[in-house]
Amino acid sequence: MLKEHTPASTAHLVLVGLLLWLAGLYLRIPVLVAPALAPDIAAELALSQALTGALTTLPILMLAIGAMPGSLAISRLGPRHTLALAMLVMVLGSAGRALVPDATALMVASAVMGLGVAMMQPALPALLPRWLAPHHLAMGTAIYMNGMLMGEFIGAGITRPLILPMVEHSWRQALLVWSLPALLVTAALYLPRRDSARPAQRPAWLPDWRNPLTLKLGLLLGLSGSLFFGFNAYLGNLLEQRGELERLSDALFWYNLAQVFASLIMLKMARRWVGNRAVILVMALGAIAGALGSVLTDGTLAIASATFMSLTAGILLILLVALPPLLVSAADTGRLSAGNFLVGYTIAFGVPTLGGLIADATGDVRHAIFTMVAYAVAVLPLALTLDLRRARSPAPQTH
Repeated sequence: MLKEHTPASTAHLVLVGLLLWLAGLYLRIPVLVAPALAPDIAAELALSQALTGALTTLPILMLAIGAMPGSLAISRLGPRHTLALAMLVMVLGSAGRALVPDATALMVASAVMGLGVAMMQPALPALLPRWLAPHHLAMGTAIYMNGMLMGEFIGAGITRPLILPMVEHSWRQALLVWSLPALLVTAALYLPRRDSARPAQRPAWLPDWRNPLTLKLGLLLGLSGSLFFGFNAYLGNLLEQRGELERLSDALFWYNLAQVFASLIMLKMARRWVGNRAVILVMALGAIAGALGSVLTDGTLAIASATFMSLTAGILLILLVALPPLLVSAADTGRLSAGNFLVGYTIAFGVPTLGGLIADATGDVRHAIFTMVAYAVAVLPLALTLDLRRARSPAPQTH
């Protein structure tokens, strides 16, 4: 049953918008500070290439594993309490990485951090109807998605050039600088008083594995995710192998800024591109070409190729995430999306990790990239088999 209250004040809307943006920021910052700090962490803790990659890819696996517990927590505790609990778990794991004595403890702390982020993901959209009137829901979604994309850029792009010099190049202190402010955001979640809507029943959360789109869209999401997160994980190792480690800060800056540009492009082109199978195929091909260019060239051209891959993979992500509301009924949208992310994040962890193991065996980090490209090529034909004929409207919401 919906409970309508008096219209929200401007102060309420500003407060809610700020909290949503900050919470969205922490969907990605804890994950993507790892690539920027990976060379320093690996040097101190003697990490192999696979373990170095796992600093980024292990939390991605937890995004898959933790999605369903997050949905269950929402049904038991409500979205605000779930989001607060999830942020506390995230801070515990993220800050805990700064205190670890060895690689094993580092991996455990990274898994805890990833679980917290995973539980945050379903809590944010579930919280929107509680804080905002129906005509503000789209804007609320856009705000926290913008925060998430900015978190990718901020976490990976400015950690090395700005944060490390501030903390005397201590990777442990850098992790604390990024992690601890989330406690203030957690406490601030209880400032908004408005509760404008309560759902009449619990939303469906179990994936429908009988729907072929659950697996197809999930595997294609894995293409985008494994390339994007895999490059974030191994870019430092790739540049170090070439003797270009001094380029890492610039490379991560442009690589993650490309995701922001991807979101801006899709704001303009969503009506024409979402639901277009040819555009999905072109963006997947662009991501593959950018990945290959980054390992077959060097210097500025290699960084530009990786940046192009990030841009096209980001657009592909939005194209795929926008499909469920078009292809199935409103009642089934949540189930389809949950299954897509479960499959996609599992792939985004498994493929880069396999690549890291192969790179460890061969001594060449480029083989990790080639492994991700091989997966992308293998699932590319699925883009041609997507049944998009059930689309209800050419004008979906992308955020």
